[in-house]
Amino acid sequence: MSDALRVFDRTLLRARRRRAAALGPATFLLERVAEDLAERLGAVLRDFPVAVDLGTPGEALRHALARHPRLGTLIAVDAVADHLPRGRPAVVADEELLPFRDASLDLVVSALALQFANDLPGVLAQIRRALKPDGLFLAALLGGDTLTELRQAFTIAEAEVAGGISPRVAPFADVRTLGMLLQRAGLALPVADVDRVTVRYETPLALLDDLRRMGATNVMFDRSRAPLRRGVLMRMAEVYAARFSDADGRVRATFEVVWLSGWAPHPSQQKPLRPGSAAARLADALGTVERPAGEKAPR
Repeated sequence: MSDALRVFDRTLLRARRRRAAALGPATFLLERVAEDLAERLGAVLRDFPVAVDLGTPGEALRHALARHPRLGTLIAVDAVADHLPRGRPAVVADEELLPFRDASLDLVVSALALQFANDLPGVLAQIRRALKPDGLFLAALLGGDTLTELRQAFTIAEAEVAGGISPRVAPFADVRTLGMLLQRAGLALPVADVDRVTVRYETPLALLDDLRRMGATNVMFDRSRAPLRRGVLMRMAEVYAARFSDADGRVRATFEVVWLSGWAPHPSQQKPLRPGSAAARLADALGTVERPAGEKAPR
């Protein structure tokens, strides 16, 4: 992959996740997303004999889906063998290079992993090819407003203390862009929606500790390699507390979870009507008078 397409250092990402596991992972957000994903999937009244959990850290999603009555074999996919479950179907592979043949999967799910893909359009295209006709893709990614408070506080602190800024918080995509990528990948009936989660901390430094335990600290390819200066860190904490604290002194952190779903095309799926094929006029339904475009209604 060319450097122009490398936003995230995926080797460093894997190292950060190993460190998080050794520290004792902070899994509250992942557990919430896993339960939500299981609930969304439970509303789909069909069987999924062969499914893939693509890159989800930890066991939270697999535990949540273990209760799903219509789910058959669930294959875990991760680039690090030590992160995969033992005694259950698993494949060592990078999320950006899927090893599955075309039209071989009934379901692909993923929780809080694909936001770190350098070529997300390519990943979605591979998922589309791997799904059987009428197969489902369902995933949750971190969206563009995630950690907006931390991003702003670091920007102000570095500008004041260091005289310049460097990327500290990842530039995740927004919901509209992600919805367009579903369509670009050729997935039918695409849906993208947002769930904003606000987490409160005693201090901004407590937030940073949680991010380390999530394996979610800075893994951008263009990050500064110099150690973070203590003066910048302390000023960031001051700015954060001044701008984003509640009356009780605790600070807020936003996690924007973008939900994506789409189906591999199949003739049985609903299709939009052809233009001009409507059997009733909108003006009649609204009780108004239809006028040519550009014509103004009389006063």
